[in-house]
Amino acid sequence: MTKTWCIGVINAAFLACMENILHLYSLPYDELYPVVSFDERPCFLIGDKVKCLEMKAGQVKKQHYEYEKNGACCLLAAIEPLTGKRIAEVYDRRRKVEYAEFMQMVAQAFPKAKKIRLIQDNLNTHNASSFYEKFDAQAAFELTQKFEFHYTPKKGSWLNVIETEFSALARLCLNRRIPTKEILRSEVLKLIKEREHNKVKINWKFSITDARRKMKRHYIIVNNQNK
Repeated sequence: MTKTWCIGVINAAFLACMENILHLYSLPYDELYPVVSFDERPCFLIGDKVKCLEMKAGQVKKQHYEYEKNGACCLLAAIEPLTGKRIAEVYDRRRKVEYAEFMQMVAQAFPKAKKIRLIQDNLNTHNASSFYEKFDAQAAFELTQKFEFHYTPKKGSWLNVIETEFSALARLCLNRRIPTKEILRSEVLKLIKEREHNKVKINWKFSITDARRKMKRHYIIVNNQNK
């Protein structure tokens, strides 16, 4: 986080949302109230116009600079960082209907939970209204009761743990040309399942105490009592 990035962004609303998220990350795992981080990632489908040269021993794969665009799709993913539990699916689009369907999957993944504490950004589809546009009123109400929504502050995507998972997926899979949704879905979901099986967890280190120390001047600007 650079000084330039902070200007005009870190206000009282930002600090309130940030501290709420950091508090959630500090809690021990509770299967009745799991903390789950969710977001969406667009994936562009890129194919080769010219067939790649076959690989030879001791040489890197050679790829022609020309490519063709085959559209895009969207990866929706969620993670419980303390256990490494993951839920993911690839859709053609990221509308309210896809969000509602995916949240139903998340709810089913935590059957013992009384409330799933869901960390997400403020995209206009990320709320219970999506459930009512996809399911009948009773089903939508019941699904709504499974979630407790917690929103990251504006320009605060770095506070969302799932971004760390997306970064790993980009390095391991999504940083190359993948021509079709079917191939992308197969490879990404296989990788996510493997990471879940290996119990790859995310150990969040940045705490409220760290925030108040490193961002002290912003706290003072918001309230002089923080000197």
